[in-house]
Amino acid sequence: MTSPKNLKVVFWGTYDTGKPRNRIILRGLAEYGATVYECHKSIWENVEDKTQITGLLFYLKILVRWLCAYPPLIFNYFKQPSHDVIFVGYLGQLDVLILWPFAKLRGKPIVLDVFISLYDSIVFDRCLVGPHNPIAWAIYILEWIAFRAADMVLIDTEAHRQYLVDTFRLKPSKTGKVFVGVEPEFFPFPVDGTDTSHLEQHKLFTFLFYGQFIPLHGIPTIIEAARIIEGNPVEIIIIGRGQESGKVSDMLKEVPLTCINWIPWVEYEMLSRFIQSSDICLGIFGNSEKAGRVIPNKVYQILHSGKPIITRDSPAIRELLTPDQPGVILVPPADPKSLAKQMLKLFEMKRVNLKCKFHNSVKNQITPLAIGRETAKHLNNVVEGCS
Repeated sequence: MTSPKNLKVVFWGTYDTGKPRNRIILRGLAEYGATVYECHKSIWENVEDKTQITGLLFYLKILVRWLCAYPPLIFNYFKQPSHDVIFVGYLGQLDVLILWPFAKLRGKPIVLDVFISLYDSIVFDRCLVGPHNPIAWAIYILEWIAFRAADMVLIDTEAHRQYLVDTFRLKPSKTGKVFVGVEPEFFPFPVDGTDTSHLEQHKLFTFLFYGQFIPLHGIPTIIEAARIIEGNPVEIIIIGRGQESGKVSDMLKEVPLTCINWIPWVEYEMLSRFIQSSDICLGIFGNSEKAGRVIPNKVYQILHSGKPIITRDSPAIRELLTPDQPGVILVPPADPKSLAKQMLKLFEMKRVNLKCKFHNSVKNQITPLAIGRETAKHLNNVVEGCS
């Protein structure tokens, strides 16, 4: 098997460097000792939520960017030095189809990081088109072919990996799991002798949710739970915007809540301050099948920040956490009563019980080095299998 020091990887495509997933894998491979050659053209500037692209002009703009990106990408690929494997980062379902014939010319295997299935996200999770819509069929066919053009496809959890196997009829040996991980410099783990003075700046007991407003996150469940606990000296900070912004706005207009503080946007670099100044962080609460298969970025970030978390129970989350771990509370999906019960239970605890650092047992599983090690293992398996 190729050692980390000898593994040479071309990281190729239009992958979105605005997404932590790509940054963490890139960094993790380098930290683990692999040599990484980047061959990249960006097309996703200023596009935070790809499924919310609207208007023919915007679609045409993205299409032109995509078409213009491939000639230089192909040219640059043939300028890359000798390497063992090509890694196509997220979002790469189209990239892998363009790359496939040229990778064959050089005799190099391709690993595609799926991260999310477009078919699952657009059709079933966000319900943007119905399963019988021709657009849904086209997306399924695109992914079906893309997954077969790659020598291996990677995804973020075992539950998600099994979904790919079942839905796209993939050989299990052709799939692998790599957790999303965290960028520790943005979400530092508390050091010994943790400073807890930040908790005193809030007179109210504070819960924090942040993320895109997508169905998977289950923000209406948080709003419904807030209605139950309204009247207690608590504050629920909600940071974000997206697909369900209108729905959330309508809910808050229908029944105004004094405990909700909605902040539409916070810079990525500022999120850690909100996490550390909150008493409890909230994960996801959606009841879609996808919500049960993923562990989103925010959960890893909260864990590495050492903060207590309430999130939905699921097969995916139990790959990393268990309900008996300190600082971990798992609730049924889309169940505002259960969420409110746990929020009140934590509120009634003395703050001193929440001032310690949590999740020390899992933090080393989600660093870039750990992610790089796991990714390199799969890359090595592909290289060995194709040699």
